[in-house]
Amino acid sequence: MKKQLNWLFDYPNLKIYQYEEGFKFSLDSILLAEFAEIRKSDNKILDLCTGNAVIPILLYYKYHKPIIGVELQPEIVELAKASIIENHMENGIQILEKNVLELENYFPGNNFDVLLSNPPYFKFHHQDFLNHNKLKQIARHEVFINLESLIRIASILLKTKGRFYLVHIPSRLDEIIVFAHKYHFGIKKIQFIHSKIEEAPIIVLVSLVKNGKFGCIVKPPISIDGLSTYQNLFKN
Repeated sequence: MKKQLNWLFDYPNLKIYQYEEGFKFSLDSILLAEFAEIRKSDNKILDLCTGNAVIPILLYYKYHKPIIGVELQPEIVELAKASIIENHMENGIQILEKNVLELENYFPGNNFDVLLSNPPYFKFHHQDFLNHNKLKQIARHEVFINLESLIRIASILLKTKGRFYLVHIPSRLDEIIVFAHKYHFGIKKIQFIHSKIEEAPIIVLVSLVKNGKFGCIVKPPISIDGLSTYQNLFKN
């Protein structure tokens, strides 16, 4: 597959490699990177299902904190590594070619300050693979990891009071809440994103804290209609 190099929206001088036909980064990753709150004390940051490393690149650009991205597909790992080199971030970002499910035995538990994930959104049925691009299918459908397993692994890897930032589709918010409580997360913040404010939300961003207390803030909805930048979108 032929690679192409694109500007990373309006972030100065940042570029990203993508395939001309196939896998493309999404707005969801940009929104998640902006939604996440990275503190001075956060030194161990992990991005699960990192794709072509949009989230690590944006976070390193904003915070200059070391970050590890985990991606299963070797073709996408190649894109991620090329993008990191293109942006001169080799000293700050590491990409692991692994299934997220393998991390339970790769990293010690209670290890990370912050986890992020823009995971596959849709439940997998065997017929979903018929006449579809394989890279897109794995990125979009829960072929190798599902929502419950993702949240379970996040709980294992995070330190107590560590934070997990997740982007997903609103129709699965009920499952996120159930699995969050099952694996000892407190949901601290929910943010809905709309194409137009009068329409139903298309994206939900969720902030969770391991062993956090009950008490959730639902932020005012945000419409992305007509926005020229997503930088500092969540700053009050």
